[in-house]
Amino acid sequence: MNIDAGHISRIDVVRGASCGATWDAAARMVGMPADEAIIRMGLEVQFFCTADPSGWDPIYGKSPVHLAGKLHSSALGKAVDVSKSQTIEKTGSGNTKDQG
Repeated sequence: MNIDAGHISRIDVVRGASCGATWDAAARMVGMPADEAIIRMGLEVQFFCTADPSGWDPIYGKSPVHLAGKLHSSALGKAVDVSKSQTIEKTGSGNTKDQG
């Protein structure tokens, strides 16, 4: 994932839902503000998901569609955090104090 000026410029799906919803949703995140995309990713996955929303998972107590939305939002949130921290490390822009 690449973030430029706070917007997602590239996103690569490493592993996704077997129905293909992950790739469809990820494509829609390009160009979107990263923080906004975290929430939107879950919604888009739910729109594209082909799982039966009436089937409730007895362990999680959620429908598979809602669970997929939460998992995808969480995964994108982690990817955004990693991308932001890598950008700070590369540019050194996270260091605002003068040394020495």
